Amino acid sequence: TAELTFSAVRHGQLTLEQAVLISARAKATPGSRMYLTPEQPVSVDELLHGLIIESANDAAVALAETLAGSVGDFVQQMNEEAARLTLTGTHFNNVTGLSDPQHYSTAADLMRLALYVMREYPEFFPLFGQRYYTYAGITQRNRNELLFRDPHVDGLKTGHTESAGFC
Repeated sequence: TAELTFSAVRHGQLTLEQAVLISARAKATPGSRMYLTPEQPVSVDELLHGLIIESANDAAVALAETLAGSVGDFVQQMNEEAARLTLTGTHFNNVTGLSDPQHYSTAADLMRLALYVMREYPEFFPLFGQRYYTYAGITQRNRNELLFRDPHVDGLKTGHTESAGFC
């Protein structure tokens, strides 16, 4: 989700300042969230902060809908990008990373994706190491606990799902 958003910003499909209207679907997305509300437009930059720092699933849905018109169409784009990057052990079935039998990846593919993001989008890399983000008066910690345990850790993502556990 982040990589496709970075690409869209780079290619002028979005600007960081662009206001995004939040759908009811985005607001109702379960899991980690930044507590978006449909009445309040949010910038792409704020959504990226929420997505990366807070693992905000509501931000993921809002970005997907903005870029592709629907979550389903964005998931298709994610799978096309995975194929382009030769992530052969990966299949996306949602934009959030929440557990789904048809949503999977390998550690090798995730490493390839991480290296690609670091190399191709260095301007966005500092977001991954930011420890806190405040949106709508709510300050949340980065979900990557390694940032708080080791001063040499610079980010990217960790996560947790029921099926995969902590990874």
